[in-house]
Amino acid sequence: MLEIDAVQADITTLDVDAIVNAANSSLLGGGGVDGAIHRAAGPGLLEECRTLGGCETGDAKATAGHGLRARWVVHTVGPVWQSGDRGEAELLASCYRRSVEVAAGLGATSIAFPAISTGVYGYPAERAAEVAVATLRSVDPGGIVIAWLVAFDDATFHRYRRLLAG
Repeated sequence: MLEIDAVQADITTLDVDAIVNAANSSLLGGGGVDGAIHRAAGPGLLEECRTLGGCETGDAKATAGHGLRARWVVHTVGPVWQSGDRGEAELLASCYRRSVEVAAGLGATSIAFPAISTGVYGYPAERAAEVAVATLRSVDPGGIVIAWLVAFDDATFHRYRRLLAG
């Protein structure tokens, strides 16, 4: 069974097998956590991402961790929030599921997730956290034994803690 926990930290500093990047479909960097991961990993990450041909919403692709402590970066493209009735929850759940599948396929035993789609993509934070927790509780973890939900701020951290306790 997959252990799920929350931590308040900078995801780029974590010593885990894989960190998840909330990327845009080009995989060529952007703002928020995507930009932070690209800056921390160094130029090799962008060079490798250029070879991947982008990524569809709800899917995930992996690269090496380059200058990060993490061995791998799993890039996933979350949905842009529109109204909540355009398949956003299913696409967001797919991000978590596919990220676990990709990381497990690489041999990862630990994975760390940011709050996918909650920044500039506008996904309501409470709903996004509910999808994250529910999906990780139901996913086949492969060889992954721990998944970290990484909060950058107090509100997100406490939201994850409350949902994990329930």
